[in-house]
Amino acid sequence: MVKKYILFVMGNPLLDIQVKADENLLEKYGLKPNDSILAEEKHMPLYVEIVKNYKPTYVAGGAAQNTARGAQYLLPPNATIYVGCVGNDHLGKQLRMAAEKDGLCVEYMVVDDVATGTCAALLTDHKRSLVANLSAAEKYQLSDLKSPEKWKHVENAEYFYISGFFLTVSVPSALEVAKHASEKNKVFSMNLSAPFLAQFFTKDLDALSPYWDLIFGNENEAEAFAKAHAWEHEEIKQIALAIAQLPKINTKRQRVVVITQGADPTIVAYPDGTIKEYPVIAIADDEIVDTNGAGDAFVGGFLSQYVQGKSIEESVAAGHWLANINVKQIGATYPEEKIAFVPK
Repeated sequence: MVKKYILFVMGNPLLDIQVKADENLLEKYGLKPNDSILAEEKHMPLYVEIVKNYKPTYVAGGAAQNTARGAQYLLPPNATIYVGCVGNDHLGKQLRMAAEKDGLCVEYMVVDDVATGTCAALLTDHKRSLVANLSAAEKYQLSDLKSPEKWKHVENAEYFYISGFFLTVSVPSALEVAKHASEKNKVFSMNLSAPFLAQFFTKDLDALSPYWDLIFGNENEAEAFAKAHAWEHEEIKQIALAIAQLPKINTKRQRVVVITQGADPTIVAYPDGTIKEYPVIAIADDEIVDTNGAGDAFVGGFLSQYVQGKSIEESVAAGHWLANINVKQIGATYPEEKIAFVPK
């Protein structure tokens, strides 16, 4: 009998290699202090250098998997399932064990010809520069998703979340899930994930946007999306509203746009013109350990309540709460001893 997981998440599973870096390292590899990019050939020596010359911390990551673990952290057992591709190697086995330790069910596609993907996470002054070498993660295939074992999980789920990063891997897989959600009146959510996606994968984002019931992003990603579409809007609130008012296929529910802004209030926009702001939880600089994964944690917290039928206000509050916990940890991790979220 197939278990019925309410939340189905799909993305690029990666092993994060985190180090405390400096501006010189970023400059050497042409990196920005608060950005996410895909590795090019010139970045390959970076992975060797940070392991050799810095003190790395290894975390089971990939944006969508971080979010899935965050959601499961606040959900009852066996609520979330995650799909992606890993290599048939030690790193892939490590990822599986780490995810399952967090209570997450993973149904990885496993390939023999390439290694499990990695991500260099360079931390500088409460900012993070992410350089992802997808490797096995980019081998995911629609045929795996459509296999009877995997597709049964899609049919059983009621909520779906896919990171924008996944569009660099398998747009057909993302579209298949989006169309299923729309046809069955289920909730389909995505994340803008990084400015480069709006810039270089505009057509792919636009192919998915009519299916968005929930769309997440931060202020930099929202600005990049507006720029890619030559919108004149410069204020984040107006960009969020413009995204909310994009054409939508399933008209049985309105789209909700959620834009985080670091320490500034989170913006939620609706197509009817309603825009709301929600202040984040204040935190002192000396309490911040690592902001890597805070956005993923926010979405995980948000979804953990939303899939239980809670309000947008309660969902945002849970997102802020989990992100606040996350920045006090190293990497996109959550305390081993579970802390219950109690709405105020």
